[in-house]
Amino acid sequence: MRTLASYIDHTQLKAFCTESDIVKLCAEARQFQFAAVCIPPCYVGTAKEQLKESGVKVCSVAGFPLGYNPTSVKMAECSYLLENGADEVDVVVNVSWIKSGKWSEVREEIIALHQLIAQKKAVFKLIFETAYLSDEEILQLTELCLECGVDYLKTSTGFAPKGAELDTVVAIKNKIGEQAKIKASGGISDLASALAFIEAGVDRIGTSSGIKLVSEN
Repeated sequence: MRTLASYIDHTQLKAFCTESDIVKLCAEARQFQFAAVCIPPCYVGTAKEQLKESGVKVCSVAGFPLGYNPTSVKMAECSYLLENGADEVDVVVNVSWIKSGKWSEVREEIIALHQLIAQKKAVFKLIFETAYLSDEEILQLTELCLECGVDYLKTSTGFAPKGAELDTVVAIKNKIGEQAKIKASGGISDLASALAFIEAGVDRIGTSSGIKLVSEN
């Protein structure tokens, strides 16, 4: 049976975080055996060194937090992360393209990102930012993720007006079954919420409250 810690991406993405914050985060992740740390791109090398032989994965972000960087810039960001040791990359979808009905551009970008990340045998998580999408857009994007081989469908950056919502996760899970995984993130800071998301079928929880959650469990 999985431990609660094995679901958690121990996260530090505040704009004002310091290198010492990242070192501390990695020490905590090693101690509690969280699934991964999720950190700013500039600290990927630091985290990789800190987590050597720990079993904890290094995750970072691209196109963060707004998602409307050109595809070439997101590709460059992902290349940097992968070259510096990231095991997993969370990329923000271009919500502006979705709202503009430019689904072919969204598809092309996801395919390009998938090919790049898969070449390095890394994990590709696409951040939906569900706060800004309609139910129909969420399901259409879910279908696209399945078509393009995305590993994880992630709900939120944590920077939008609202984060993960249980009803949304249930709808995505009903659509994908076991074809892909879900990462719920944004506002999950108490044990009851974390367990509810796990019960709904998420495989990862992105949170800065990981220690609090496992201590309550």
